[in-house]
Amino acid sequence: MKTIDVVMVRVYITEGSKLLSKIIPYLKNEAKIRGVSVFRAIIGFGETSEHNASLIDMSLDLPITIEFFDDNHQKIDKALEYLSSLLKPEHIVMWNAKANV
Repeated sequence: MKTIDVVMVRVYITEGSKLLSKIIPYLKNEAKIRGVSVFRAIIGFGETSEHNASLIDMSLDLPITIEFFDDNHQKIDKALEYLSSLLKPEHIVMWNAKANV
């Protein structure tokens, strides 16, 4: 099995922040990141509040996680610079990983 080294990045936002509509087009069209996924959570909490939903009352301010990766460190650095201008510290985490090719 052949692998390549990649950097994984995870970004934490909420639906109510309206940032998803800025971040995804940027990652796709400008940074041209290799792979992106978006996950909607049912509960989460952080420094400012707690966000949750029941089956009866689906909140429109639930946590969202954006996860992306690339093997090009320049693309990752460019994306991180952009994201840092939108988000508070500690809303972005990253780690080195391997991807099958």
